Amino acid sequence: MIDSIRENYNAKFTEEKYQVFLKDIEETYHYTPKFRIAETPVFLDKTFKNQLIEACNDIIKVIEQPGFKALTEEAFLDPTHKIPNENDVPKFVQFDFGICKDQDGNLSPKLIELQGFPTLYGFQIFLNSMYRKHFGDTIPDNFHQHVQGMPHMEYVEMLRQEIVGDTDPKQVVLLELDPHHQTTAVDFYVTRDILGIEIVCVRDIIKKGKSLYYLNENQEEIKIEKVFNRVIFDELYQHEDLQMSFSFQDDLDIEWIGHPNWFFRISKYLLPVLKGKYVPKAFFLDKLEELPQDLENYVLKPMFSFAGAGVHINVTPEIIESIENKSNYILQEKVSYAPIVKTKDIDAKVEIRMIMIHNSKTDKIEIASNLVRLSKGEMVGVRYNKDKTWVGGSTAYFEL
Repeated sequence: MIDSIRENYNAKFTEEKYQVFLKDIEETYHYTPKFRIAETPVFLDKTFKNQLIEACNDIIKVIEQPGFKALTEEAFLDPTHKIPNENDVPKFVQFDFGICKDQDGNLSPKLIELQGFPTLYGFQIFLNSMYRKHFGDTIPDNFHQHVQGMPHMEYVEMLRQEIVGDTDPKQVVLLELDPHHQTTAVDFYVTRDILGIEIVCVRDIIKKGKSLYYLNENQEEIKIEKVFNRVIFDELYQHEDLQMSFSFQDDLDIEWIGHPNWFFRISKYLLPVLKGKYVPKAFFLDKLEELPQDLENYVLKPMFSFAGAGVHINVTPEIIESIENKSNYILQEKVSYAPIVKTKDIDAKVEIRMIMIHNSKTDKIEIASNLVRLSKGEMVGVRYNKDKTWVGGSTAYFEL
């Protein structure tokens, strides 16, 4: 956090500029995002950037180690959820860190969650372009959305390489359940725009043998070669009456770009396995022989849920006793976010998602972008930040 940059940004910020910024985002895709976009990006210096890189690399080493799949087999609480034709490495990986203060008052990242599932890979680069367009005079030239300063088009080409590759883009689909009604729909539109792939609902897939098809705008059947999977299984399995011509468990003649099994392997399930200075203590609830004496310093989380669903912040022995499926929960040490972003009223807390992708050319999981969520509530979620300003989705700029 660099005071001079923050003071300059806040001094030049006006509500009028912010509303023009939001209108530009809406008009570009003729769509109003369903999540709040924050008034400001976050500026992070080299010291903190290097901590984040170190924290990411520590976790990546665990994921890339031989035997990782054996380590995570029990993540499939229901074995029937396991999907055939899994590849050897995750294509998309995300690590969420809360920005906290250590005992000496220095800023430090602490791991909150992680997932082997795509996030807003498209929208974040679009958001970066909008912040620079409307607030560019307050974003220093030596600060960049990518930790190493990767140019915009190089990032887009990396996405194209990993999602489309040599395949005809019309045979690559972004697959989701009711995509145009999802909170993240704007990301789908950006992705379609930059990669030329189609957005398809699982309800509209046509199955013939082991092959999948969709109808284009001319009602022609197009054979699907690759699936950029955006279906969240926690949501899918809640629709017991969902009509689909195929099952994810089918042996299909397609290539998963982001194989669904990594959704389970790289998840909250991994938190009790990880160790290190950037990782809070965590325990599998069903394997915990004795509750911590300082239970008030822990949070209870279901392993496979999104947007804070089912999370208990103020944990009691009675709440734990009432949990029927304890194998689906972890107990994680609470992390105290530091209010570090000065705003027009109270300071905001920061959670930063490090967005990674497996680069097939280097055969390494690499940091590609980031996503920031600003909060003034007890948690980062929307319901904890109602009627507040300078909160919501944003991005970080790193000092190069």
